[in-house]
Amino acid sequence: MLSTVGSFLQDLQNEDKGVKAAAIFTADGSEIPASTLMDVLLMKDFRLVINNVAYDIQCPTKEKLSHKPMSDMENVKSLVHRLFTVLHLEEFHKKREQHLLEKIDYLKEQLRPLEQVKARIEARSEAKTSGLLWAGLALLSIQGGALAWLTWWVYSWDIMEPVTYFLTFANSMVFFAYFIITRQNYTYSSLRSRQFLQFFHKKSQHQHFDVEQYNKLKDDLAKAKDSLNQVRHSLYLRMQVEGLDEKN
Repeated sequence: MLSTVGSFLQDLQNEDKGVKAAAIFTADGSEIPASTLMDVLLMKDFRLVINNVAYDIQCPTKEKLSHKPMSDMENVKSLVHRLFTVLHLEEFHKKREQHLLEKIDYLKEQLRPLEQVKARIEARSEAKTSGLLWAGLALLSIQGGALAWLTWWVYSWDIMEPVTYFLTFANSMVFFAYFIITRQNYTYSSLRSRQFLQFFHKKSQHQHFDVEQYNKLKDDLAKAKDSLNQVRHSLYLRMQVEGLDEKN
């Protein structure tokens, strides 16, 4: 059974409950009867009026249709899809924006107490790491002072030279062992970062701070913000296009 203008309008109202009134007119303003076949309607441009808002529909030429034949139902589906996109794209973006804003607020509420706990743990871990580094500096200073005292006041350089050699070799062995265990070069920045993370995770367990949950919430928040930026960019581009259309 061939589709008609009346069945198309009825399908349009069934698809979108917000459509209260719909009619189709020719380009010169004459209303097209409901019994008109869709094949006849799609031969020329027409105007679709939905809820007192007019939309000019441009149909492909007859030559193009002859090269790419389509069934009546495919024409109807394609037209309904395009109309639905035109009518509801901005509304969908606005609803999406509101949903993302609510999601971002919810994630921030979930993160707020975790951020406070994390800040306390980081402060304590930072203090312990700095204390450990200062302790290392103190031990090196004591070692240097002891070697100087033994060299100039107790023994001579001839006796202390092999001692300093073996101390240097022992330090090299420690650095090499650090590389084997951690698979990282022995640098002060990497050593500090590694020690800080050890203190942080240890204190996180004591404070019952769920690092995985915190990281997941942070990732979700970043994704939500990225999606919000994309939606707002689409709305901005649509407003720019509408502004150009109004100027033209």
